Amino acid sequence: MKALILAGGYGSRLGTLAENIPKPMVTIGGKPILWHIMKIYSHFGFNDFVILLGYQGVKIKEYFFNYHLMNNDFTIHLADNRIFYVDENNVEKWKVTLVDTGIDTLKGGRIKRVEKYLEDDVNMLTYGDGVADVDIKALLKFHRSHGKILTLTGVRPPSRFGELMISDRQVQSFEEKPQVSSGMINGGFMVFNKELLDHLTPEKDCDFEFGVLEKLAKQGEVMVYEHKGFWECVDTERDLNHLNKLWQENKASWKLW
Repeated sequence: MKALILAGGYGSRLGTLAENIPKPMVTIGGKPILWHIMKIYSHFGFNDFVILLGYQGVKIKEYFFNYHLMNNDFTIHLADNRIFYVDENNVEKWKVTLVDTGIDTLKGGRIKRVEKYLEDDVNMLTYGDGVADVDIKALLKFHRSHGKILTLTGVRPPSRFGELMISDRQVQSFEEKPQVSSGMINGGFMVFNKELLDHLTPEKDCDFEFGVLEKLAKQGEVMVYEHKGFWECVDTERDLNHLNKLWQENKASWKLW
């Protein structure tokens, strides 16, 4: 079973923070958000990844090609270029397939273009900019229970602003970026049957949410796994700063490992 991660976005709303790197490479606690997402899956025993590359995809390729050098101290013997890792603590069990799916290809086309790497009937899919404490095993169990083509993880996004709890004009409490009480969105962390690929084309203008998802929903082939825990995505610099603040304060709820 593969976990597909859409990692081809521009991150235009992040401004200069993602000017020369793909959005999934912006960092939380010194590690790319892509790394955090993979650690979530790995925590539940899913270690086989397909990264769907686009804008500045070479930066992600370089990161994984040099993963051990970038994440461990080492000694190098320049005479023969031998490298000895001093304290190799960052050894992941990951198998990572990096696929260039085109600079401007929409999500549906990207997914279709990695079809040849998917051997199993059931695989997982998520976006490269969102983290959550979702139970991946429970999500997969739910997907297998209903027999439909696609399962989305439904989340209630955090408010963009702090929420004041007021009684008689007196502030009783203040909660920074609380989860909204109503209105679910697709938070990624999806599971799909390979049949989904029959509804996609490799064309660059084949979208996923608009068109394919709408069509499948009308056919009753899309189910929602409701996640009531933590979920946030990096859409703006403010979001990134907030997630870094949580990490620094040891309040990163998505850190399950």
